[in-house]
Amino acid sequence: MKTSDTPEVAEQESHHQGLAHDLDRILTMPTSRRTSLRWLVLGGLGMPLIGCGGGATTSVGSTSSGNSGTGTGTSTGTDTSSCAIVPEETAGPYPGDGTNTNASGIVNVLTMSGIVRQDIRSSFNGASGTAGGIPLTIKLKINNAKTNCAVASGFAVYLWHCDRDGNYSLYSSGVTNQNYLRGVQETDANGELSFVTIFPGCYSGRMPHVHFEVFPTLAKSTSVTNRVKTSQFTFPLSVMNEAYTDSAYATSVRNLAQISFASDNIFSDGTSLQMTSVTGNAKEGYVASLTINVSA
Repeated sequence: MKTSDTPEVAEQESHHQGLAHDLDRILTMPTSRRTSLRWLVLGGLGMPLIGCGGGATTSVGSTSSGNSGTGTGTSTGTDTSSCAIVPEETAGPYPGDGTNTNASGIVNVLTMSGIVRQDIRSSFNGASGTAGGIPLTIKLKINNAKTNCAVASGFAVYLWHCDRDGNYSLYSSGVTNQNYLRGVQETDANGELSFVTIFPGCYSGRMPHVHFEVFPTLAKSTSVTNRVKTSQFTFPLSVMNEAYTDSAYATSVRNLAQISFASDNIFSDGTSLQMTSVTGNAKEGYVASLTINVSA
């Protein structure tokens, strides 16, 4: 997988959950992602290669992989009938979900009063402060591959991202006393939910992105051990370039020019299942939409 997800240091990843876990993840990956790795692992185990795939394949198109692309805001060419599962990605060093610490100790917003909210621009649970930036509404639809990709109603999503300066609340210098740009929402009967936030900045070494964790129920979202998926999504390059014409995102212009989807440690193997569809503009704000398939 990949490694970097921090303004200061390379992002760490975990691959210590055992062979069964690794095989399960490889087998659920779409054919267009890490295909050779799937064949290599199974072949090395002496398993018949024909046993992986069963004759049906997942056809996933590609999106722009570098900063020369224009970006359409749409994940094109995806075979939705295959119910391709969104890739597992690292939560990075700033999850705030109880899995790591900051200078004050273990950081866990999942158990805090007020974490379940739609508008995540302001801090909560006694903290004050609001993240400024271009308004962004994130609309997600969750489907469950274990039920023939039926809508996953009653699931929950914990979502977090950096502010317009590339800083993460609770961790980054200057905002350790803030917990904004973090929140949990429950999917409705259609498997849909939304967050109101700001367009994230671009910090050095990463393409702009949003982190999320999926839980089978809202009640289980208070403990990270119950998560069924950890991943990230991003935005079309054309939208980023437009957003960063706003003077408040001045540092993002330089950072974005030095990175691309092809060189990003998370998105370098493709973005077709992690690319949002975006409408709107930098003056009035954006709406980013994405359908996410999980297996739970």
